[in-house]
Amino acid sequence: MIDIGQEARLVEALRRGDEQVFMALVDRYQASLLKVALVFLGNPSTAEEVVQEAWVGVLQGLTRFEGRSSLKTWIFGILMNVIRKRRDHDGRLPPTAAFDDDLGSGEAAVEPGRFGSTRHWSVPPASWAGLPEARLLSRETVAQVRAAITALPANQRAVITLRDVEGMSAIEACNVLSISETNQRVLLHRARSRVRQALEPYLTGE
Repeated sequence: MIDIGQEARLVEALRRGDEQVFMALVDRYQASLLKVALVFLGNPSTAEEVVQEAWVGVLQGLTRFEGRSSLKTWIFGILMNVIRKRRDHDGRLPPTAAFDDDLGSGEAAVEPGRFGSTRHWSVPPASWAGLPEARLLSRETVAQVRAAITALPANQRAVITLRDVEGMSAIEACNVLSISETNQRVLLHRARSRVRQALEPYLTGE
């Protein structure tokens, strides 16, 4: 976590054209930016192009960065703007969906209280209680989680990727995706529910 003072010095170094600082920033966020771009674009080559365009936008926009959000949130916001433009103007890609498209489906969901404020269950499903921790953290389980996230609707996939994969706070995710706290909460709730439903047969053998 970068504190406010460190971030101010980082931004100043970037504005001075410090190439080493910029490359360190790229190293820190490149993989995460690619994950988010893939959520919306699907194609790795297109995602890489969009991320490169986002970095250009970061360099061009540094003089306008006012620090009202964290640098990380600002960078991801630039990426989302580039993604929206690419999707809305590229005939080969579907236009960007509104983030409230999923909210009226009425699909069943896990009770919100069963999720903690961190990236873990506050009350794990009863059927998982007897499973060894090694099973829950195994490569196979992680692969199942990734597959379940990949199968989610794009908007749910975006929210759960930012919150549970990238570890962003609710406020950060809302700022990046330009959605309300209510929409973020519902989309995350439904995404986690679907992931849990996809995992249960694998973990319990049912």
